[in-house]
Amino acid sequence: MGGSRVHHRRPSTVSGVFPEHRPRRLRGTPALRRLVSETTLRPRHLVLPMFVAEGNTEPRAISSMPGVVQHTRDSLRKAAVAAVQAGVGGLMLFGVPRVHDAHGSGATDPDGVLNSALRDLRAEVGDDTVLMADTCLDEFTDHGHCGVLDARGNVDNDATLSRYAEMAVAQADAGAHVLGPSGMMDGQVGAIREALDEARRTDVGILAYSAKYASAFYGPFREAVDSQLSGDRKSYQQDPGNAREALREIELDIAEGADAVMIKPAMSYLDVLSDAAELSSVPVAAYQVSGEYAMIEAAVANGWLERERTVLESLTALRRAGADMVLTYWAADAAGWLD
Repeated sequence: MGGSRVHHRRPSTVSGVFPEHRPRRLRGTPALRRLVSETTLRPRHLVLPMFVAEGNTEPRAISSMPGVVQHTRDSLRKAAVAAVQAGVGGLMLFGVPRVHDAHGSGATDPDGVLNSALRDLRAEVGDDTVLMADTCLDEFTDHGHCGVLDARGNVDNDATLSRYAEMAVAQADAGAHVLGPSGMMDGQVGAIREALDEARRTDVGILAYSAKYASAFYGPFREAVDSQLSGDRKSYQQDPGNAREALREIELDIAEGADAVMIKPAMSYLDVLSDAAELSSVPVAAYQVSGEYAMIEAAVANGWLERERTVLESLTALRRAGADMVLTYWAADAAGWLD
């Protein structure tokens, strides 16, 4: 009926198992497993976050993130070239200034550490990679929050948007291909898109941190950027219990002009990542954050886990859940393992 077929099956010698239902046949050799693999992980899917610190005369190790450093401008260039040669898809740059103030003035200073480093990398690698910049004030403020504070000490959303707009144009002029607004301010994507368009920088993309959760997994990152924060960011980052809210944030960011959207952290939010991939009409990124990195590295150091296998499995999980790209501190290492 209707072109359907009735299959008459013969039971195998194993009781209750039919011979055509033996998935192991496709797992027998590396070539078979490669042929039928449902999820691919390639260097081009990976973005390497990098830190550059003003005044460093040599790279400074970050104790909570073994193998990750605060670069000098010179070591940053060398590490960026190596990562690009390894095939990573992009670089996400964070700046660590010597001086902080209430308005994060260093973020918009053309000669500040982040904008200077962006010019360095654009001159060094050109268009051979995607150069991304963290478009947020937290590294630059003396209070450590992602925006400007009002008289009561709360983050002033609209005053912060004005600073983000200035920061976006400065980063675009410094050479960034893509901007990453990570402050979770309402309307941040629209404000940045409008500022870029007015500055005739319509060529610069926006990777919106659409669902950035108030997570416990950011601890090592705060060492990496010498964070000045006391307190928390729960009034503007998302509650870890909320998933539907993340999808609303994604829809709003896309409507405001986001070219891609981000879920952060990654490992503890695979359900949100999967739902975002189903919903989104633009590419979806996942950020494998500092705490995720630190946990695996600690287990490896204790001999409890095998580093390469564990890292690649964790990255594959993010791709399987729907990430088009993954920001990970293992990007360069993983690119080498995947060759």
